[in-house]
Amino acid sequence: MVDQSLVGRTLPPTAPYLVGRQKVTEFALAIGEGDSVCLDVDAARAAGHPDVVAPPTFTIAFVLPAIEAFLRDPEVGWDYAHMVHAEQSISLHRPVHAGDELATTIHVDDLRTRAGSHMLTLRCEVADTAGAAVATCKAVLVTQAGAE
Repeated sequence: MVDQSLVGRTLPPTAPYLVGRQKVTEFALAIGEGDSVCLDVDAARAAGHPDVVAPPTFTIAFVLPAIEAFLRDPEVGWDYAHMVHAEQSISLHRPVHAGDELATTIHVDDLRTRAGSHMLTLRCEVADTAGAAVATCKAVLVTQAGAE
């Protein structure tokens, strides 16, 4: 059973994720992002960036594993096997670059049960090692109620 007391909970920040140049390039190519600042360090630097620029959706590469670890915790009681994404948004406060070390803090903003489904709203704040905000990722996740 999903525990309503999860709402308002803030998890400790994850260990820093080191954004790798090759990962950024592979991700950009995989999603069809052909902008040279994502693929070529010289082009990125010529455009004023310290290194290649990750596409905005790159944050999911390290945010989703943190969400999954939280939801698979038996104490949370989430039916991960039947989960779907209802909504997702990413707001960048600044570009993500290769070489960044980023930590994710998950906030449980809402949990509702409606029409036989649990709907969980998570807000993931991504910050650099100095604590500066880099991105805010929000997800509404849905799973079956009563399937616990």
